[in-house]
Amino acid sequence: MSASALDDRRPLPSPERLRALIDTLGDGLLERDTETRLALLAALAGEHVLLLGPPGTAKSELARRLHRAFDGAPYFERLLTRFSTPEELFGPLSLKALEEDRHERLTAGFLPEAGIAFLDEVFKANSAILNALLTLLNEREFDNGSGRVRVPLLSVVGASNEVPADEALRAFFDRFLVRLPVAPVSEERFEALLRLDERDSQARSLLRPAPEPGLEAAEREAVRQAATRVALGEEAVEALHRLRRWLAAQQPAQALSDRRWRQLVGLMKVAAATEGRTQVDALDLWLAPQTAAPLPELAPALQDWFAQEIAGAVPQDAPWLTRAVEALERQLQLEQRAEAEASGSGEGDLAGKMALARAIGGGRDADGSAGTMRMMSQALDAASRRRWSPVHVAARVAQVDETIAAARPHHEAALAAAEALSARLEGRLWMPPACVAALLGAHLHTALVLRALLDRLEAVRAGFAGLPVQAPAEGAEAPPPAPVLLED
Repeated sequence: MSASALDDRRPLPSPERLRALIDTLGDGLLERDTETRLALLAALAGEHVLLLGPPGTAKSELARRLHRAFDGAPYFERLLTRFSTPEELFGPLSLKALEEDRHERLTAGFLPEAGIAFLDEVFKANSAILNALLTLLNEREFDNGSGRVRVPLLSVVGASNEVPADEALRAFFDRFLVRLPVAPVSEERFEALLRLDERDSQARSLLRPAPEPGLEAAEREAVRQAATRVALGEEAVEALHRLRRWLAAQQPAQALSDRRWRQLVGLMKVAAATEGRTQVDALDLWLAPQTAAPLPELAPALQDWFAQEIAGAVPQDAPWLTRAVEALERQLQLEQRAEAEASGSGEGDLAGKMALARAIGGGRDADGSAGTMRMMSQALDAASRRRWSPVHVAARVAQVDETIAAARPHHEAALAAAEALSARLEGRLWMPPACVAALLGAHLHTALVLRALLDRLEAVRAGFAGLPVQAPAEGAEAPPPAPVLLED
């Protein structure tokens, strides 16, 4: 059997299994959905994660949980300071080797034999440690004595309160492909944070997802093999070109290293492979804010760029249509007010004419009924109201119909765009639900705004159609009114 056939038989973890792992990782961690997803994805891709935020924001807890997602991957954790020694990370020197004039370390239980590692305050280490870490993180190799050995490291989760300002640390900073700002819990979830311990153990066990077994080495290898078979689509290539141009246009210009571009593509391929896709597309650049932003402060702008330029998800308030609706509503109010004022100005004359009619007819018909009085009252009331020509009413209704006809395709397009984007995002395992909701919400916002404006137009149309119409004069036809000016 060929090697490729053996690769195809490897047990690629299903999206359902990975989703269960994500749920287990995130259980009880408030507002850490993005961090848990990207930490697991990065580890599957063999990349490192940097958590940037103040102490007490569950950075170390996330790393410890990540370790449990990988079966057979030893865990290592250290808080680094400027006084940390290489022995604390890489193991003590072997006394036996020293007796034989060899400078070797006993690495069992230390970083060189770890699968998942958490290094807190990672940028505070001294240069001796950082130099050794550079090779270990990037090359997955460790210099032990006179030889260089391979290490089983899957991912290092680093933590820091801030981005290093020292240029000497920039190369080390660049080794972390995924960079995630971690903020304290928001005001909306603050009470939930305070009440985390109020649930008794039984309730907690009912609400907590069942622990998912960690990914075995064969499953991790299956993911790696599947990612190598994922194609980089032309759409994705064009999107990456646009991302590079956007970074270059920033002030000052920003650039990513060649290594980092390749790592980003590798991460996108792992995401596609584990979601059951055979090709990377432009929407996989949702990872750009966490991977391509050279500095954390650029991440929000990069998120906006992705939503607008790649996903095409920009909420629109349709100001052109709003102005048109408001202009038509004002015109309808003017004409309805003119009708009301005409009716009101005739009230005194109407009262006098009614008194005269009563004096002449004694208030009743010859048969004693009040029919004549009622008919006279209706006729005089109708004569007192402002009436509009059929041509006038038809022209106003026609203008509203034209506006509705112009607006309806925009509403249908917004709904179609939301539906199409929803179809493309279906099955995206790694994209955080908040990101999905924001992208779809942009189109739905536009559709709701347009729907509300269309409803107002329908009301305006009914108002114009309901204006009182006068009978056309014999042999005369009133000219149509000037159209309502719809633009300021």
